[in-house]
Amino acid sequence: MPTFSKVSHISFSARDAERSAAWWRDVFDMKDLDRAQGDGWRAILLIHPPTATIIEFQQHDANRGERFDPARTGFDHLGFKVDDPAELDGWQRHFEEHGVTFTPVVHREYGSVLTFKDPDGIQFEMFYRAGHP
Repeated sequence: MPTFSKVSHISFSARDAERSAAWWRDVFDMKDLDRAQGDGWRAILLIHPPTATIIEFQQHDANRGERFDPARTGFDHLGFKVDDPAELDGWQRHFEEHGVTFTPVVHREYGSVLTFKDPDGIQFEMFYRAGHP
């Protein structure tokens, strides 16, 4: 079976790529990596240097400007792993300081989670689970 070595990047359609990229720079200290464009779209790629995670924000000329809805078929959310549940409290304080929309930390049998949303309403999680690979 063919294989792959890791996830290359994650790409999101944004209503305003510049605004989304600025938010991720501010909240997660991500750095500019590249810009790209094609027929009817443009993109900003950011990198999180400590983890080498690359996130791309594509802005399509045909975007109608609606907010993200996880109830529609497609993307639901992306979870970022933390190695200690206490880190979730630190992230919650950080989100409060940056005006990020979030739901307070919840501890469940399957793990602990802090959900938050970006400027387009796309949901993300900071997630802890004991023994998570």
